[in-house]
Amino acid sequence: MYGADSAFLGELFLLLAVVVLLMLIFNAVMRKWLGVEKAKVFSYNHANDTHAKIDWTIRWIGIVMLIVGYIITIIRLPQEPILFLQPFVLIVIFGFASGVVQAVMEWKYAKNPRAYILTASQLVFFTFLLVSLYATDFWGIA
Repeated sequence: MYGADSAFLGELFLLLAVVVLLMLIFNAVMRKWLGVEKAKVFSYNHANDTHAKIDWTIRWIGIVMLIVGYIITIIRLPQEPILFLQPFVLIVIFGFASGVVQAVMEWKYAKNPRAYILTASQLVFFTFLLVSLYATDFWGIA
């Protein structure tokens, strides 16, 4: 049978709620432990102009790759899709690259020397969550 069953949306929201809750708890504990103040929610936390330029370059390359991946996927529709051009893979790759750049820039230029440890630990924790979700068939929820 194709498509989603009637419980799909409930399971999806449950899974998203658990992941968001785990990330919030992890961030709160790590911030307190490292003594790093909380950043504004939807703000750009660039260490300097170079960081801003690199970050925006990564974002634009990611957007272009999403568009190119979409076009190639539509053209190849009957064939097997190319994994690294799938939107979820591109978002993870470019999000990870942006996080690595942020950690490096915080390591070199941030006022709080522990800020980069928080960013790096967030990347490791999120990677662990993604791998565990994939390896356990979404923790048996889906």
